[in-house]
Amino acid sequence: MAKRLGVSRTLNFVSKSVEETLRLGTALGVELEEGDFIALQGELGSGKTTLAGGIGIGLGVKMKLASPTYLLCREYVGRHLLFHLDAYFEGRMEAVLAEGLAERLAGPGVVIVEWPEKMEAWLPSDRLAVELDGVGMERQISFKALGPHSENLLARFRVAVEKFDKNT
Repeated sequence: MAKRLGVSRTLNFVSKSVEETLRLGTALGVELEEGDFIALQGELGSGKTTLAGGIGIGLGVKMKLASPTYLLCREYVGRHLLFHLDAYFEGRMEAVLAEGLAERLAGPGVVIVEWPEKMEAWLPSDRLAVELDGVGMERQISFKALGPHSENLLARFRVAVEKFDKNT
């Protein structure tokens, strides 16, 4: 598993491969519950879609997650309904949210958003903010809880990663 750097309301890792990033996402996905909101922030090529793919695996989604860039939102069925959004095209995302997607996302399911900074006004205050930094194989990944619900998620994720580390 990726090397852990620190704990508190934030959990930091260094991932040295695509496989480690996928495993982190999978460990997080296993812990997700309905209503969880994951905001993935990072430059192009930083591993946002790779981490999202691992989350999908952890949620039991049978198909590989694809980047929702041009569709804005992809919906997957797993243990929970999964909405995977890409807000890169800010104006288009704003219009789709205003036309009803926001209400759909407020229902049952888990939401992952790439480029959350482009839809700041629509983000819930309680979310797990994930910052990915680095291009290539090695990247720093920081998970930060921004409220009580996401703090609970982060605590469960921390335990899951520790158990995984002991078994490998």
